[in-house]
Amino acid sequence: MPTQIKVLQSHFIQSAQKIQDCPAPHCTEIAVLGRSNVGKSSIINLLLNHKLAKSSSTPGKTKLINLFSTTWELCPTKEQNEKSHNTANHILTESMRIPLVIIDFPGFGYAKVSKDTKKIWDKNLTDFIYKRQSIKLFCHLIDSRHRDLAIDSDIANFLQTILESRKDCKILQIYTKDDKLNKNELHKLKAQHKLTISTLKKTTQSVQYLYHAILQASLDWQIQ
Repeated sequence: MPTQIKVLQSHFIQSAQKIQDCPAPHCTEIAVLGRSNVGKSSIINLLLNHKLAKSSSTPGKTKLINLFSTTWELCPTKEQNEKSHNTANHILTESMRIPLVIIDFPGFGYAKVSKDTKKIWDKNLTDFIYKRQSIKLFCHLIDSRHRDLAIDSDIANFLQTILESRKDCKILQIYTKDDKLNKNELHKLKAQHKLTISTLKKTTQSVQYLYHAILQASLDWQIQ
């Protein structure tokens, strides 16, 4: 993974209750979903390299869909430039800028609202996810300490139904809060080739690995 990815800029676009309120798409969009209190805001801010997504001490407080714009730059190393002259592989030889939109969905599971309000939320979210054709990747965040919750199974099954009708989309499961695991638990998770990330003790290597995994999944090509 020699190519370095830099976040050049990020900014908040707008909040929306339903798809009709959103601006027309203009680039690849990445949706971030997960149950409340999974560390979603921390992960989104990591992707934006800026504290734009707000977290709340009250789970389920966020009720709107939030859209953020970001631009990532792929920077080849000297070794890549030298290697490109001796191989037929697709190796990055000059900097490339990639615009993305990160979509923050309300956390699932904790909001204390009436059944009628929840039905409206569910309809708006479902319409958005099915109809927003510019979404190419769904990042499903899972708390690495609680990997067998029913709510995560429900989210995973829901996303799988989307893929049945949207062949151009992918799902990337990201296990958060891996710093909360002991060494044995973390080793077992990594042995299963799970993508893990800490929301507190982040390293340059782990952040770059996350960036590469997201670009590879959303753009459907390998960055060498």
